This record gives sequence, structure tokens and C-alpha cells, in this order.
Amino acid sequence: MTDWRVAMMDRPRTRLFVEDRLAAGSAVGLDRDRAHYLGHVLRLGPGAPLALFNGRDGEWSARIAGLTKRSAQLTVAERIRPQSPEPDLWLVFAPVKRAPLDFLVQKATELGVSALQPATTRRTIVERVRRKRMHANAVEAAEQCGRLSVPRVEDARPLSRILEEWPAARRLLLCAEGGAAEPIGEVLAREAPGGSWAVLTGPEGGFDQTELDGLRKLPFVTAVGLGPRILRADTAALAALACWQSALGDWRMRPPGRI
Repeated sequence: MTDWRVAMMDRPRTRLFVEDRLAAGSAVGLDRDRAHYLGHVLRLGPGAPLALFNGRDGEWSARIAGLTKRSAQLTVAERIRPQSPEPDLWLVFAPVKRAPLDFLVQKATELGVSALQPATTRRTIVERVRRKRMHANAVEAAEQCGRLSVPRVEDARPLSRILEEWPAARRLLLCAEGGAAEPIGEVLAREAPGGSWAVLTGPEGGFDQTELDGLRKLPFVTAVGLGPRILRADTAALAALACWQSALGDWRMRPPGRI
């Protein structure tokens, strides 16, 4: 077993996402909320080991150098894992109610999306999307699942505006509730791994027919089917992401440290 795999197995269980630059010997400060999390939720104290990541410098081991009610100071030790490329996969979704939305953001983060873009449609019933709450859920999920980055979280925008500014090279999988659509497995089987992709799912009441007609005319859109059952909006998004990761993403890679 390589030294890197040994380090992976022995890395601290507590992982924190930070914005600071990470390097051997550097210091990282945490605010009141995160200090409370370390001291009162996790019951950690000075000297306790942690793992830190920032989406740029890989994952680093660290220790708590000081901890008070108002702040915490961490000392960075050595790098555990280098930063590595991740799939370029966006999730564009019509917002759903609060509890399903929290769940969707958490699980989409675990499934490796690089960006989360709420899109308002004609039948969207959720009036307010809290970007800060979405980001907090994405951070928590990234810390727990072991990924080295946190997906970018965008403000909610009208779907029409998003499509007007869409990058021509990015393929968009439209999860269609009806009409002409190939099974998602057949579509992805014809594609080469990697590339820039996105998954689009509609609101709880489905897309308006005029929206579907307009989407099907766009050259970068491919309508795909997700089986014979009617899936909830959040279920459809996660199912499509899992299919993409299995066919074209990093699910094709063997997990580190396993035979």
C-alpha cells in the first residue's frame, strides 16, 4: 500500500472547509459558530486533530492550537491529499419546498456536482430560495462525504435567462416527464467520459408545455427519460446525477485504499 493510501486511511475524521490558503505551518482562524461546533458539538479541545480543505490546495492535517467561546485557532501540519480534477457537472433545478431542497443540495453535493443553479419556471411555487442556507448545506455535505471542494451555489434566476446565457459547449440533459425522450442510459452510453454537462429538472408540477417545446429546440439540449414511474422533482435530479456519474463521471474510478 502506498504512503498516500496509508494517509487516507489514517486521516482525521473531522473535516472542515475553510477559505484560507493551506500550507505547512500556516494558521487558520475560525469564527464563533465554528468554534462552538468544535468545542460544544464535537467536544474537541486543544491538540485535537482535524482535516482541512479549501477547494484549491488539497486536504491537510491540522490541530486545534487554541479554542475559546468566540474563536478557534488551527495550525496546519502536512498535506494528506493533493487537489485533483473533479467532474464538470451542473445541476439546474426548479426549487422545491424547504426540507426537500435541503436534502437535494446535500445529496447533489455528495454526488459530485460542481455547481447548483436554482431556476424559476412557469410552475415554480417556491417564492424564496435562500442561497446562504443552500451553501451551508453544501459545505456540511462536502465535509462529511470526503470531497475536496464545495459546489458553487448560484442565486435563483428565471430559466429563460439561464438558457439565454448558456455556454454552447455544455450539454444539457433535460429530464422530461413525457414526450419523445430516449432512456438516459442509452443516451449516456453513446458519449465519451468527461466533458461539460448539466442536468435540468422541473418543478413539482412539471414543466409547462411551452417550456418543454422551447427546450427541445435548443441544440445543446437532449431530452432523457428516467423510467416508467413518475418521480418527485428531487428524486429525478438525484437519479439523473447518479446515472451520469456512473456512465461518464468519477464513479468509473476505483475508490482510494480499496482493492
